[in-house]
Amino acid sequence: MGEGDTFLNAVIGAAVTVVTASFIPFSPVVGGAVSGYLQGGDDEEVLKVGALSGLISLIPLILVLILVGNIFLLVAASGDPGFSALLGGFGALIFVVFLVSAIIYTVVLSAVGGWLGLYVREETDL
Repeated sequence: MGEGDTFLNAVIGAAVTVVTASFIPFSPVVGGAVSGYLQGGDDEEVLKVGALSGLISLIPLILVLILVGNIFLLVAASGDPGFSALLGGFGALIFVVFLVSAIIYTVVLSAVGGWLGLYVREETDL
């Protein structure tokens, strides 16, 4: 955990985001704040490490979405061919919309958290 070690600080922030996601609303802000606090530097650096933290924390979410999507398509494929194609296409559309929304939500909030972490680092004596 060193000042300026961007990847390590982003991984630590991502771990905080994943661990706190189940019980803290807006957990990407917390993970981004941890990574920004550890990173230090200027605004550009902490925004970058916060956004990177958000991207890394999306890996478990994407894996779960792929699993759910495959189960959804398996159930859809067991029915009528016309209905299955319609249901599969609708499921793919929902998957893409949810994935893009999750990426925007997580990356933006993590970047904001990174900036807040820098603010706390500079303005407090912790």
